[in-house]
Amino acid sequence: MKNYLNFENEVKELEAELETLKDPYNKEGISEVNTDEIKSFENTINNKLEKIYSNLDPWQTTQVARHEDRPKAKYFIENLFSDFVPLSGDRFYGEDNSVIAGFGKFNNNSVLIIGQEKGENLEERLDRNFGMMRPEGYRKSIRLMELANKFNIPIISFIDTPGAYPGVGAEERGQAEAIARSIETCMKLEVPNISIIIGEGGSGGAIALASANKVLMLENAIYSVISPEGCATILWRDPKKTLESATAMKLTSKELFNLNIIDEIINEPIGGAHRDREQTLENIKNSIGKHLETFQNLTKEEIVLQRKNKFLKIGRGKGFSSKSEINTGLSYQKDKIDIILEKLFKNKKTLFLTFLAVSLLVIIVYNL
Repeated sequence: MKNYLNFENEVKELEAELETLKDPYNKEGISEVNTDEIKSFENTINNKLEKIYSNLDPWQTTQVARHEDRPKAKYFIENLFSDFVPLSGDRFYGEDNSVIAGFGKFNNNSVLIIGQEKGENLEERLDRNFGMMRPEGYRKSIRLMELANKFNIPIISFIDTPGAYPGVGAEERGQAEAIARSIETCMKLEVPNISIIIGEGGSGGAIALASANKVLMLENAIYSVISPEGCATILWRDPKKTLESATAMKLTSKELFNLNIIDEIINEPIGGAHRDREQTLENIKNSIGKHLETFQNLTKEEIVLQRKNKFLKIGRGKGFSSKSEINTGLSYQKDKIDIILEKLFKNKKTLFLTFLAVSLLVIIVYNL
C-alpha cells in the first residue's frame, strides 16, 4: 500500500483510477485491458507529479525527506556495495542499532560504509531508535574511521537522522563529547570522506558524520541545525509555523548548494526517491564513483587541506587567499591596523619606547 502526502491527493485519486483500469475484472462486462487509456493516465500522473514536485515549498520538501517509503541507508548499503561485513560495538559500552557500519567494496575497491538507519516498519524503527544515534554509535563510527584511516580506505557515509538521541542515558554517557570527537576525527582523516544526505540531516547528529571532503545531497533531502517544528517552537512559540521556520532556515538542497554548504545535488526521479528506487540508486552510484576519482591523485596532506578549506570557506565571500584549488596556503587577509599592531608588539624595544613616549606625553599634558 502506497503512502501519500497531503499535497498528493490528486495523484492518489488518479492512481486509484489507474489501478482500476489495470484490473478490468473489477468492472462488470469488461474483459480486456485498454492499454491506450492506461498510457494516457500514466502520462497524466507523471505530468501532475512533475508539476507538484517542481514547486515544493521548504515544508513540503521536509515531508518528502521524511516519507515512510523513502529508501533508507540499509537499502543503499545492500545494493551499492559488495562483500559488506558489518562491524559492531564501540569497545566501551555496547552496540547502537541506529547506525550500520562495516567494510565492503565499491567498484572492486575497499571502502568503509557508515549508514544512519531509521528502519522500514514500526518494529524496525523502534529497534533502530528512529535513526537517532547514541554515544556508542558515534564511538563505533570513530573506531572504524580511525581503522579505515590506518589502512588508507575511503569512507562513505549515509546521513538520515532527525538528530542525536537526547535521552538521559545518552547524555550521561557523554553524547556531546562523542559528537565533538566524531567531528574532530572526520576533520583529521587522511583518506577521502564522502557523505550523502539521503533524507533528514538533523543537527549535530548529522554533522558528526557529515564533516567530509564532499557533502552530497539528494534533491528532496533536508539539512538543518534543528527541525522546523523545533525552530518554530523557539522563535514563534508555535510549533505549527513549520513553513515559516523551514523557509527561514534554508534547509533544502538548492538553497544549501547556493550557500556552498553542500557540493552536489543528486537528482531524484519524478515524485521523489521512493517512487523509483532503482533510478535513485543509479544516480547515487554515479555520483560516488565520480567523486572518489577526484581524490585518486591527491596526497594525504592535500586531502586534509581540501577538507579544512571547504569548511573555512563556508560563509566567507573573502578573507582567505586561494592560491590553488586545494589551497595549501591558508592565510588570513589582515587589515593595516592589525599589521601595524603585530609589528609593534613583536619588537619589545619599540614597544617600550612607545610606552615611555606616551607616558611622558600624558605627564606633560597633565602638568599644563
